[in-house]
Amino acid sequence: MAARPARRVMESGAADHHLTDRSDGGVMAVVVGPSGAGKDTLMAAAARHFAGHEQVIFARRVITRNADAGGEDHDGVSEGEFAALERDGRFAVSWAAHGLHYGIPAETRDAVAQGRLVIANGSRSALGKFKAAYPSLVVINVTASPEVLAARLEARGRESREDIMRRLERSSLSVDGDYSVVTIDNSGALEDAAQHLIAVLQNCLGTPAI
Repeated sequence: MAARPARRVMESGAADHHLTDRSDGGVMAVVVGPSGAGKDTLMAAAARHFAGHEQVIFARRVITRNADAGGEDHDGVSEGEFAALERDGRFAVSWAAHGLHYGIPAETRDAVAQGRLVIANGSRSALGKFKAAYPSLVVINVTASPEVLAARLEARGRESREDIMRRLERSSLSVDGDYSVVTIDNSGALEDAAQHLIAVLQNCLGTPAI
């Protein structure tokens, strides 16, 4: 069955106070996006903005890589430890990508049920699992133009520009499925995209942007 088109609830910086139905509690906001889009950087900026806000929680992922490997702050475990946690029901959502396993702690479900806003670093491939786990879900799709993505990925020195461009031509920057989707274009100034993300999260809380 073909996936239904995603519901676009915000495409610009304008406020939208109806992102999701909060009648069942809080909101899970899952941030997705291709490599080079800058979602980790934007999430870090949002985490600094909401530091100390007891209604806002940034989920700490469990990943099968060393905790000192760089990138996002996470709990590093072995493949065996991850499998054991998965068997014990310790994850609300778990998935595999790029040779690694990722897990969102089960406690985040309780936080959402208690009316809190939980923000998680996710994957488009796992959105079905997120929707099944959380009654109120907002997908924040961080994108950038193919040219910007290619330049950022090339700067990492892991692939040639030709390989990067071929990969980008095969990939999609959109989110497919029956989800409430907010798209943030991070092609320009980081501050602009960060403020857009912060405004979206404020709307999920039901309060205007600060």
